[in-house]
Amino acid sequence: MRAVVFENYGEFPSLTEVPTPTPGPGEVLLRVAGAGACHSDISVYRVFREGQPGAQRPPFVLGHENAGWVEALGPGVSDRIRVGAAYLVYGPIGCGHCRRCAEGSDTYCENAATMPYLAVGLGRDGGMAEYMTVPAHHLIPLDDADPVAAAPLADAGLTPYHTIRQTLPHLNSGGRYALVIGLGGLGRIGVQILRALSGATVIATDVKEDALRRAEADGAVTVPAGERQVEEIRALTGGRGVDAAFDFVGATPTIAAAAACMAPGGRFNVVGIAGGTHEFSFFTNPYESYMTNTYWGSVKDLWEVVDMYKAGQIRPEIERFSMGDALEAYRRLEAGEISGRAVVTPDAH
Repeated sequence: MRAVVFENYGEFPSLTEVPTPTPGPGEVLLRVAGAGACHSDISVYRVFREGQPGAQRPPFVLGHENAGWVEALGPGVSDRIRVGAAYLVYGPIGCGHCRRCAEGSDTYCENAATMPYLAVGLGRDGGMAEYMTVPAHHLIPLDDADPVAAAPLADAGLTPYHTIRQTLPHLNSGGRYALVIGLGGLGRIGVQILRALSGATVIATDVKEDALRRAEADGAVTVPAGERQVEEIRALTGGRGVDAAFDFVGATPTIAAAAACMAPGGRFNVVGIAGGTHEFSFFTNPYESYMTNTYWGSVKDLWEVVDMYKAGQIRPEIERFSMGDALEAYRRLEAGEISGRAVVTPDAH
């Protein structure tokens, strides 16, 4: 079968033939309907180096946002998993035995340092292929929902949902404001989730004019990035600042902008992993306002994301690419030419 393979650090991935995998005990073979191309994939082959924290040893098939149809069941898998049915894949894979894994939060596995990989598509073969293997308990049924459009929800939906759900206590009173920085795949779905789950006024900011217009269509008040960005955001809140901020970029300038917009007692979530840093000062940090970070989410979170998708509360914007054009999807993603999520659909389907 054809697959997009990360072959070596610092090198662009290849589109090559690899063996079709066989499901092991507790696994299923999934016929891939769609696999989302994510900026994290670019970090895998462009940024990380051997031995660096977070680096995953090549080679392996990319693709950690996946959905498809069950083709075959491995040994020990219950027939409650229906062959031919469509499922969304929860990507992180932990040890399966610690407290975090027991609650479905594999992404925070207590034994992650001893695991040979982080997730499907991140150290273990992922879904940028015609077939992939998946732990059976990591499948969320899609029923009649389109698995191609749903594929990005495995990260671009799950990640903002997890951090927003944790932050809702800061937004559950009248007159609250939420700030979204970065309106790519995660940020736009983040706006939709905030609008569906909170009564807060959602302020969204980005450098791209078309991204701002899409956020406005989703119900956000927008402010363009620039010299007056912080001033304009604070003016929208009457000078008080925002009660919650979500930085889906994570660069030093975006972190600084969000920090400057915080109200006392607020929560600032750094979600993007662009490597930015922030300097704390007692005299400039709003009192009892704090910064935190989150990474993906739990299996339970992803079930709830799928519920929102089925209810029409979140609508991923996707651009479809055939497997033959998968490398072009990554080239365009690197060039900043993808506005939503690029989803690769294997030609075999």
